[in-house]
Amino acid sequence: MSYILQTSHLSKTIDGKQLVTDVNIHVKKGEVYGFLGPNGAGKTTVMKMLTNLWKPTSGTVALFGKALEKTSYEVLKRMGSIIEFPTFYDHMSGKDNLQLHCEYMGYYNKGSVEEALQMLGLSDAADKPAGSYSLGMKQRLGIARAILCKPELVILDEPTNGLDPAGMKQIRDLFRMLCTEYGMTLMISSHLLPEIESIADTVGVIHHGKMMKEISMKEIAETNTAYIELAVEDTKKAAYVLAEKMQLSNFKIVNDSGIRIYEQGVTTQKISRELMANDVEIASISQHTENLEDYFLKITSEVGKSC
Repeated sequence: MSYILQTSHLSKTIDGKQLVTDVNIHVKKGEVYGFLGPNGAGKTTVMKMLTNLWKPTSGTVALFGKALEKTSYEVLKRMGSIIEFPTFYDHMSGKDNLQLHCEYMGYYNKGSVEEALQMLGLSDAADKPAGSYSLGMKQRLGIARAILCKPELVILDEPTNGLDPAGMKQIRDLFRMLCTEYGMTLMISSHLLPEIESIADTVGVIHHGKMMKEISMKEIAETNTAYIELAVEDTKKAAYVLAEKMQLSNFKIVNDSGIRIYEQGVTTQKISRELMANDVEIASISQHTENLEDYFLKITSEVGKSC
């Protein structure tokens, strides 16, 4: 399979410190790729190398089937990006900042600036100095600039920083529309797993500078486990009843009041009856299926145990 973006054994060392090691990424055309990891995992480091801001210590980056080099100007013109916090000429209006970007990119499409501002909900602030924008507005302007020239590939580093929940939903809807209606491919880094879960086709998990897993959301849905979430006053007593009275073995205590039961073929009603019969006070009991956050924690905790 050919990929619009691919890395091979990508590594970066600065001042003797290994930031990322042997990172292999595969992004397919037209998908939303969620790049996940805790703060400090190496997401921004990788994205700086993908956008030619940093040169890899070793390994390669290929964009549109071509190796990324120092002089890959034509290749880079086919992509848009936000890396860390977007910066602008504060004395210039938001609109003028975007027009300047068009000129820099050699992109002259009448109405594109107004369209981008409208997409990001910035039409009313278009003529205000960018320096007067709030953090959320600057983030929106950064996204507008990244998609302004209708790039084939958009790389966004924590793009919902500074946005309220309503703003996050608007941006999620925009990202999906950019894929379905404009054919763009998006790679989005985030530590906000529910945000990625709602829009991603594929996710890559990076932890301690190493790529842990690449997997489609469809595969996660097929492999994630159903479980019963139990909240009780006394987890030790409840665990005793589950193990000794009910002969269950596939469960774990997750916190001071919570137990997750993975045993197949047992119902919430049966568990409730047995616990109440043994004087275990139940705060709540409910059926769940593991989500992206559960999967992420499973992957990263397994790594921690193996270190």
